[in-house]
Amino acid sequence: MKKILTIAACLALGAGSAMAQETFPRNGVYDERPGLVALTNATIHTDYKTTLNNATLLIRNGKVEAVGTNVKVPAGAVVVDAKGKHIYPGFVDMYSSYGMPEVKRAQRGWGSAPQMESTKQGAYNWNQAIHPETNAVELFKADKKQAEELRKQGFGTVLAIHPDGIARGTAALVTLADKRENEVVILDKAAGALSFDKGSSTQDYPNSMMGSVALLRQTYLDAQWNAQNPGREQNISLKAFTDANRFPQLFEVEDKLGVLRADKVGDEFKTQYIIKTNGDEYQMLKEVKATNAPLIVSVNYPDAYNVEDPYDARRVSLEAMKHWEMAPANAGILANAGITFAFTASDLKDKKEFLPNVRKAIKYGLSEEEALKALTVTPAKLLKAENLVGTLNEGKLANFIVTSGNLFSDDNIILENWVQGDRYKITEVPSDYRGIYTLKIGETSKKLKIAGTADKPELSVIGQDTVKGKITFNGNLVTLSFTDGKDKKETIRLSGWLADKNLQGEGQLPDASTVKWSATFSEAMTEQDKKETARKTEKVDVGQLIYPFRAYGAAELPKQETILIKNATVWTNEKDGKLENADVLLKNGKISKVGKNLSESGAKVIDGTGKHVTPGIIDEHSHIALNGVNEGTQAVTAEVRMQDVVNSDDINIYRQLAGGVTTSQLLHGSANPVGGQSAIIKLRWGKSPQDLLVENADGFIKFALGENVKQSNRNNASERFPQSRMGVEQVYVDAFTRAKEYEQAWKNYNKLSKRQQSKTAAPRRDLELDALVEILNGKRFITCHSYVQSEINMMIKVADQMGFKVNTFTHILEGYKVADKMKEHGAGGSTFADWWAYKMEVKDAIPQNAGIMNQLGVVTAINSDDAEMARRLNQEAAKSVKYTGMSEEEALKMVTLNPAKLLHLDNRMGSLKAGKDADVVLWNNHPLSIYARPEKTFVDGVAYYDAERDAQLQQDMEKERMRLIQKMLTAKAGGAKTQAPTNRKASVLHCEDVEHHEEESYLAY
Repeated sequence: MKKILTIAACLALGAGSAMAQETFPRNGVYDERPGLVALTNATIHTDYKTTLNNATLLIRNGKVEAVGTNVKVPAGAVVVDAKGKHIYPGFVDMYSSYGMPEVKRAQRGWGSAPQMESTKQGAYNWNQAIHPETNAVELFKADKKQAEELRKQGFGTVLAIHPDGIARGTAALVTLADKRENEVVILDKAAGALSFDKGSSTQDYPNSMMGSVALLRQTYLDAQWNAQNPGREQNISLKAFTDANRFPQLFEVEDKLGVLRADKVGDEFKTQYIIKTNGDEYQMLKEVKATNAPLIVSVNYPDAYNVEDPYDARRVSLEAMKHWEMAPANAGILANAGITFAFTASDLKDKKEFLPNVRKAIKYGLSEEEALKALTVTPAKLLKAENLVGTLNEGKLANFIVTSGNLFSDDNIILENWVQGDRYKITEVPSDYRGIYTLKIGETSKKLKIAGTADKPELSVIGQDTVKGKITFNGNLVTLSFTDGKDKKETIRLSGWLADKNLQGEGQLPDASTVKWSATFSEAMTEQDKKETARKTEKVDVGQLIYPFRAYGAAELPKQETILIKNATVWTNEKDGKLENADVLLKNGKISKVGKNLSESGAKVIDGTGKHVTPGIIDEHSHIALNGVNEGTQAVTAEVRMQDVVNSDDINIYRQLAGGVTTSQLLHGSANPVGGQSAIIKLRWGKSPQDLLVENADGFIKFALGENVKQSNRNNASERFPQSRMGVEQVYVDAFTRAKEYEQAWKNYNKLSKRQQSKTAAPRRDLELDALVEILNGKRFITCHSYVQSEINMMIKVADQMGFKVNTFTHILEGYKVADKMKEHGAGGSTFADWWAYKMEVKDAIPQNAGIMNQLGVVTAINSDDAEMARRLNQEAAKSVKYTGMSEEEALKMVTLNPAKLLHLDNRMGSLKAGKDADVVLWNNHPLSIYARPEKTFVDGVAYYDAERDAQLQQDMEKERMRLIQKMLTAKAGGAKTQAPTNRKASVLHCEDVEHHEEESYLAY
């Protein structure tokens, strides 16, 4: 005989788990039931694209036994009538910390004593941030409170990840059933987890993003070496890292640039990551799509800002305003671009916001089909668990939700969540009181309209005026409040109860008198009314993307054109010198011709009369456009690369274009004797980090001498070697001695035959030593931070001793003392024009330094080492005319041709010569004048800065800000949550800036 229950009456139904505790003894009688349940007459969505009407779902022992419109219900089954209800597969969150212990981040500041080595005992990795031996399944503890919170949002399965460190170990796929851990773990190792965040590690290294990248890259290499040479070193961590690579690899990043950064590491080691993002991927859609990485997408949208105070509003950036407006469109934009993604609730502090935010994404352009796919099938497939969850096909776990209607409708309610065949009641179907009533208060009659949704009704009272009010139902009780007209401020308050379909009770009028009232039901809310109510929130204004996504970004980037500048004063930096009334033709990104009376069909002609044309300014020493400048935790960090932390959205790129800069060398800081590898970029505003890099440029690296590297500016007794200038010398000797031994070991190995190599352990690949070997072989070139004569002499001596060259001494404020030795060694100098007395080791600086080095034949450049100064490098160059009598043409070369020579790019830039890159500046005045301003700055023939366009951009930005401010004010007035504007910390980096555990930085000059 079949037991037939309505879904509301099925109060204690549990179908039984497919994963019973068979090995556990029980205190009491054994109650084994087949858990056979049939849910009939339902609308069943077996997957994101298949819907069955009037169908039956049959489950037995926690699994789906059958689903369809012609399912025969077996004898003994408990039958649940689900007529009018919808059934969907349970959601899968593939990035969750459910059941994991709290991660306590390291509490260490700049004054803390260094920790150079790991304090973890055992045969583990040398770095505490690398702990792939962590298995989430071993840490997992089912949490009823967390499980209930997630079930209410529709989740039945989550991937439990311990979110700590760079190599985080393996994650476990678990259900949200209220059972013992043994029963809810369905895959003990479902994925490997990675990030760039060192987490709870108290070890100094890494203290920068580039250090995290380098550490992860080295870990891959070490794991490969360890696997190929099992007898060389017993390392539990490296073995676990290799083992974890068998599973899907999840990588958590903090922003859109992190997506590109992580994918680059994955490409290097032939691993396609599944990347957990932060919700801003739409801002670099083309680049994110090119990674081919599936994404785990957050629905944690920012609140509107409270911008009622105009001064507070100025504290909110255009980028933040636009992201508030566009963040809900992220998922739809990704779907339209064909990018695979799954949703996660992991970033939401309040999990109750999850489903409303998914619905919001649908209103902003995501299809319902794609939304359901991102909640079910996609995460299941990405985790290779599609045989267990994600759809309601035969043999899958009986994980599903029962809803009152369409899952994504605003008025839909999740009624039940079934996990492993066990039913968890979420809520009851709310009574629907929407409709038209005749309201009678004493002797007064009006119409009363209840609209909105069943669970969130909205009240309108219709008399001479139509006024909005408030209505609240609590079981059979009801309260109403409203004014007697639009111009009235006093509120009428009514309280009562339900009587069939009618309302009645007592209330209080504004004059404090009590009154009886009633509301007689006259007609239900029509389907058309319901559609009109839903339509109120359907119209969404999604803002326009700009590139880059911040102030001075544009909807379309400027394009390369054929440009002919006529009748200007042209500073060629070639043997022709300065040409009056001359022309410059830019074509296909190159300088095509320089001369007089030039013409070109189809060219855009610019009148240069009274104006000057120069090569683009080149800044040999810059720290703009970087997410961090120092990995200062070790004496030698040649393994880190500035290209890994290029920030293409940095406003200083645009500002320096406005100062005529077209190329910059982004250097590591001066925290250690051997710093990181440089990145040379062109200031292609709006392009990606990779697109900024100068193609086929030689590799450079930063070395440093002096106070910074011996840590004179540290306020604690440091343990990091070196602590003296003598120690600095020994660091170099030791590093290059190791590099030579390393290179020889590889030479010896590579000489062996393939047969001999198969029997011989290969040397361990070392990224740090790879870079030093490149220096020895003339494939990477040194830019050395330097001040004091004695140290400069030491550096030259060590270079001669170890067989390498110093390409450039930068800062070099005592260069005038050693210019002859620099020339003999073949080193150039890149200096400040007249900085001095800002610390002890620059007390002997003189403003004639650049001129003296230049006169003695040293290739000399003027650099900035400062985001602000770089905007006026033309004026810095002019100072040598004043201090040393240098010719104007020679002075200009110090910020154009000479830095190009130091960067080995003088065959491509630095002068106006046919065939060179069209990196050109059109000035309104003499380029060395304090009155000179660039009118146009071309990079590769593209006007990335145009003074006229800049003026229009500023107007457009103000209009856009005003539009967004009004939109935020409207949102606040409509009840939207807001956040207070916060002060924005300017990110301007210098040589000595040291990142420290994310929350602190140290700044000194």
